Amino acid sequence: EYFQRRSRTLSPNKGNRCMSVMQSGTQMIKLKRGTKGLVRLFYLDEHRTRLRWRPSRKSEKAKILIDSIYKVTEGRQSEIFHRQAEGNFDPSCCFTIYHGNHMESLDLITSNPEEARTWITGLKYLMAGISDEDSLTFEEADKNGDGLLNIEEIHQLMHKLNVNLPRRKVRQMFQEADTDENQGTLTFEEFCVFYKMMSLRRDLYLLLLSYSDKKDHLTVEELAQFLKVEQKMNNVTADYCLDIIKKFEVSEENKVKNVLGIEGFTNFMRSPACDIFNPLHHEVYQDMDQPLCNYYIASSHNTYLTGDQLLSQSKVDMYARVLQEGCRCVEVDCWDGPDGEPVVHHGYTLTSKILFRDVVETINKHAFVKNEFPVILSIENHCSIQQQRKIAQYLKGIFRDKLDLSSIDTGECKQLPSPQSLKGKILVKGKKLPYHLGDDAEEGEVSDEDSADEIEEECKFKLHYNNGTTEHQVESFIRKKLESLLKESQIRDKEDPDSFTVRALLKATHEGLNAHLKQNPDVKESGKKSHGRSLMTNFGKHKKTTKSRSKSYSTDDEEDTQQNPGKECGQLYRLGRRRKTMKLCRELSDLVVYTNSVAAQDIVDDGTTGNVLSFSETRAHQVVQQKSEQFMIYNQKQLTRIYPSAYRIDSSNFNPLPYWNTGCQLVALNYQSEGRMMQLNRAKFKTNGNCGYVLKPQQMCKGTFNPFSGDPLPANPKKQLILKVISGQQLPKPPDSMLGDRGEIIDPFVEVEIIGLPVDCCKDQTRVVDDNGFNPVWEETLTFTVHMPEIALVRFLVWDHDPIGRDFVGQRTVTFSSLVPGYRHVYLEGLTEASIFVHITINEIYGKWSPLILNPSYTILHFLGATKNRQLQGLKGLFNKNPRHSSAENNSHYVRKRSIGDRILRRTASAPAKGRKKSKMGFQEMVEIKDSVSEAARDPDGVLRRTTRSLQVRPVSMPVDKSLLGALSLPLSDTAKDIEGKENSLVQI
Repeated sequence: EYFQRRSRTLSPNKGNRCMSVMQSGTQMIKLKRGTKGLVRLFYLDEHRTRLRWRPSRKSEKAKILIDSIYKVTEGRQSEIFHRQAEGNFDPSCCFTIYHGNHMESLDLITSNPEEARTWITGLKYLMAGISDEDSLTFEEADKNGDGLLNIEEIHQLMHKLNVNLPRRKVRQMFQEADTDENQGTLTFEEFCVFYKMMSLRRDLYLLLLSYSDKKDHLTVEELAQFLKVEQKMNNVTADYCLDIIKKFEVSEENKVKNVLGIEGFTNFMRSPACDIFNPLHHEVYQDMDQPLCNYYIASSHNTYLTGDQLLSQSKVDMYARVLQEGCRCVEVDCWDGPDGEPVVHHGYTLTSKILFRDVVETINKHAFVKNEFPVILSIENHCSIQQQRKIAQYLKGIFRDKLDLSSIDTGECKQLPSPQSLKGKILVKGKKLPYHLGDDAEEGEVSDEDSADEIEEECKFKLHYNNGTTEHQVESFIRKKLESLLKESQIRDKEDPDSFTVRALLKATHEGLNAHLKQNPDVKESGKKSHGRSLMTNFGKHKKTTKSRSKSYSTDDEEDTQQNPGKECGQLYRLGRRRKTMKLCRELSDLVVYTNSVAAQDIVDDGTTGNVLSFSETRAHQVVQQKSEQFMIYNQKQLTRIYPSAYRIDSSNFNPLPYWNTGCQLVALNYQSEGRMMQLNRAKFKTNGNCGYVLKPQQMCKGTFNPFSGDPLPANPKKQLILKVISGQQLPKPPDSMLGDRGEIIDPFVEVEIIGLPVDCCKDQTRVVDDNGFNPVWEETLTFTVHMPEIALVRFLVWDHDPIGRDFVGQRTVTFSSLVPGYRHVYLEGLTEASIFVHITINEIYGKWSPLILNPSYTILHFLGATKNRQLQGLKGLFNKNPRHSSAENNSHYVRKRSIGDRILRRTASAPAKGRKKSKMGFQEMVEIKDSVSEAARDPDGVLRRTTRSLQVRPVSMPVDKSLLGALSLPLSDTAKDIEGKENSLVQI
């Protein structure tokens, strides 16, 4: 059962020899940045799950989880090895372990090549999961080490395995397995029998019986029938079935008879062949000959950073990591460096600097290792003319013919080229000199208004110090504050996208710095502000801004500035900065061909192609809300890049759904920050061979529709997903369980969420199963209807029910289009064996169906104004800097939508009561309503819920409750001002 899903390219005997050496320990030199290296004893722990070393000041924390290892490289390949000028180490004695979300490196040197080879091989075995699970479990359970397990040791093992079977049942299985003369204990062979009895899948056994005419095996014909009827497989041949029996059957006797027994059937059902993800989608299967603008493109923000935006390390290894993960658009922030060498870092912060040359060399090495589709290099240029020329020199010298786009055919209509035609090419996204300058101009002025990722003025570090405050003191204090806030966020619900809000971070940092300054009387007010005071003041300005925005209703910029002095440094500062220009050299300008960075106000509908419009999430949100259809039309010809707000100094990620739903191609996320948003991004791009390019729905490439509508595509059939959640397998305790393996056995339930267009967004969940994480059974059916399945995601979540809430156990997110019908296992992401067993049916629904019956969430959407038709306007109207005029005709309806939503959405319980099923919830993923709906309307997972009343008791003639009808008749004057004030306070385009 365990081994069929794993690689068998390595010899287990050889692996065991390596494990033995690694567990004994090996002395190696550990290289560190800025030191000569430390001699340490490195060893594999007894459970083969952690790499440890001693001595270490970290004590018990000196460990690396095997599951966290990303890769192991041989030789002197890492950045630290390259920088180590002293000591000519033999490359065959060197290797590097990359681990953790931030790609940290552990650089080791052994005394001889044989030791290095042993460790490299052993680590690769462990990473591939090649170990005898039964043997490992037996060793863990054998507390006294006598090679035998008694009944008490078995009971302790059961608790560790997260299963609470009746003691009578455990004793019965124990006695059946205990067959030798040494009664009362189990040998390893007897334990294997006991483990198989305990692991027998009743659900799979009943399934086998139903297709085998109640026999304990399937014949070739019966297996073929099962595959055709249940798994909806075409062209099932006898040879294919015989191959399954040969590959998965355990019993030699059954192999001779050409039948599949229960163990072989279990192995087959748990193999990749029966995974929920369509195996054909592991390869590129979509049409790759359409223009670039017709694809979603996996994009990274501030790619070089390993953590937060203020203090974290910049590493070239991050480019290698994201490119190998399938990312196709990476960002490089270029600044003037010493000795005429441009550097990459986050400007006006304390992030470390790396050489631009090293970044380009890393990209060149890793860009096309996993696939050949084009890579977009987003250059944020802050350099002088001299160092710009150095940048152009490195790009041309290192990338060479990868930059040559002269042979690319754009066709007669001059549309953007296709990913297929750009294979092996690197596109430089950056500024281009205006055409009116002429080809002979060596340099020229270009607008600097869309310097997309320059940190906001409020967050810049002003490097001025008095005698009392040093950079080190301020950095140390801010680092501690960031770490404490990050720890706080990790304790909270893992599924809460807003649990660690930027506002909370700014408030806490502001208060903390205030206290810090009071404790340091040496920091004095003077004409030259100290670093700490400047930072505190700027954070304070932002705090005032958010406060006054909610109270300011002025529609005049000048009047608004007088009422809101904090805004002058925020919004109007940025508007002022847009009028600035910078000098650009011809050499760098000429490298930009199809990806010319432009600002919204520079857009001219002159038929040209090759512009990339950059938006911060704040400004993009406004466009999506007010002009979604026009935005979609723009994205049919040009590329749009959305990047996180500069206030996300914790490197948190925004929700990418609203921007995907309007056809934005380059939605850039912080790849170093794990969480819900990156999981959605990973799921989005895993399909189509994880090549980084996913074709947009045809309806987004031609024509238009309103993504907020209750029935956005009335002429198209809808998809009905009927999902039977059957059982769970080996579900672990929550990752943050305070008591670890000694904690209580979990009470799991499953939540399934549909994420896509607003009308499709909803979630439903099963009842709770008490005290069983090993093999819980739910046997419940959940039904969903999806209007646009091409962009929908299906998210499976497992929770541990708790009297005071719920704990996150694991998740798996899959694109709707990659679901395969039949009996399938959903393996939880990042967990070795944990899965849920489901049956999937997908039907097409034709004709006009009541959206209220299909999705309860429609009720909310309808009264939020989702069905409003918006007037199409020209491109100039779409990107109008002042939204007051362009949205005047929408304003009253828009207010109505937000105010009603504020009244009808209320908090409900976060988990179903034990023993009963929780009613289905409506949920609107796309509309970002945190400004208009109070926090009380949110439940702990960060989304909005509404308990649906019984549909059966509601007359057809009355689609909503009287209370909702009453809400519609409320005078708008009470709520319009509040909403209008908030809308006018948004950062304007």
